Amino acid sequence: INAEYGGGQQTRSFQFVSDLVEGMYALMNSGDDVTGPINLGNPNEITVKQLAEAINEEINGPGAPLNFEDKPMPSDDPGRRRPDISLAKEVLQWEPKVDLQQGLRKTIAYFKTIVENQKN
Repeated sequence: INAEYGGGQQTRSFQFVSDLVEGMYALMNSGDDVTGPINLGNPNEITVKQLAEAINEEINGPGAPLNFEDKPMPSDDPGRRRPDISLAKEVLQWEPKVDLQQGLRKTIAYFKTIVENQKN
C-alpha cells in the first residue's frame, strides 16, 4: 500500500454507510420545524497515515510493509476535516455507531467476496 501527499498527516473522518442511512432516515422523519443543513458525518478524526496503517493491518496482518511517499499536498486539499454533529445529536438524537475498525472489517470482507466471486 502506498500513501502519498503530506506524509499522510492530513486528517479525515470516515463513516460507515449504515450510520449515514440511519441519520438520513432520522432527518427525513423529523418534524417540519427541522430545517437547514444538519451534518451527518463522523467526528472521529484520524490521519490518512493511520487509516492506511489500519487498512494494511486488516488486509496483510500486523507488521506488513507500508510505504509512505511524502509528496507536497495539493493546494486545494484541506489539512483537516472533522464534522460538527452537535445539531444532529441535539435535534435528531443521532450519532454514528459503527467505529472505524468495524467498518473496515465489513468493507474489506465485502470486497473480498466480490473478488472471490469474480474468480469463479
